[in-house]
Amino acid sequence: MLVSSQDALEQFMLYIQTEKNFSVHTVREYESDLLNFLAFLQAEGINNLASVEYIHARLYVTKLYDEKRARASVSRKISSIRSFFRFLNKQYGLDDGAFRSLYHPKKETRLPNFFYEEELTQLFEANIGDDLKSLRNIAILELLYATGIRVSELTSIQVEDVDFHYSIIRVMGKGRKERIIPFGQFASLAMQDYIEQARPRLMKKTKHQQLFVNMRGGELTPRGVRHILNEMIDKASLHTKIYPHMLRHTFATHLLNNGADLRTVQELLGHAHLSSTQVYTHVTKEHLRHTYMNAHPRA
Repeated sequence: MLVSSQDALEQFMLYIQTEKNFSVHTVREYESDLLNFLAFLQAEGINNLASVEYIHARLYVTKLYDEKRARASVSRKISSIRSFFRFLNKQYGLDDGAFRSLYHPKKETRLPNFFYEEELTQLFEANIGDDLKSLRNIAILELLYATGIRVSELTSIQVEDVDFHYSIIRVMGKGRKERIIPFGQFASLAMQDYIEQARPRLMKKTKHQQLFVNMRGGELTPRGVRHILNEMIDKASLHTKIYPHMLRHTFATHLLNNGADLRTVQELLGHAHLSSTQVYTHVTKEHLRHTYMNAHPRA
């Protein structure tokens, strides 16, 4: 059976958006993974998906490792392509064995990076200001640290999703699962200052309900948030790299270090499985070991 790559991809993308209800971020990752794979097939002269065999799957994975891709990245791409061929098997009866029998590389056991409390204090203090940009940036930083939300969740928050009376915020997580997260006084004051003093002036004649906006009043993107955080790190003269997930790691680590239970942290982070949250217990154990080795006279 001749199965067009383009038609199959369009049908699969529609399927994961409408029937599987995957988030925008997840859909984008699937599309990127599959477009790369289809480009590989085209370069190999394979124009019919029914012609894909185990040897092609092996060649593709070898190519990924030659490109120095991380094991986690390779593992995700294999999962994406497996899901794609499983869909094709149901739709067209296509053999999906090429990737089903492929070895799944284990992920590296790297511990998440996080900020120590002293570093965070320095980051906050260096970026305090009463200009429009500072008010917005501090509100972003406070909210990311107060809630541990993902950057994609941050940029999808609408003004009406914030409840200052109960100090809670509604976010849409992976798989479009909604969750309610509390936030503290620092985040509350920073957001109120931003909403009352900065957001209306940044918006000017622009009209939309997204909470955080760029300096032209348009909707702030995840890429824009990464740029903002890098600027804030430079301003604080901290000799470290930052990425939005690092604040999520910091949120979880600080909660566990201060006595929060694992199930509560799991719910706040929106993890489907407790195993995803358990990695932070390794971080806290490493933190305790580091503190002990530096503090005990005979360590």
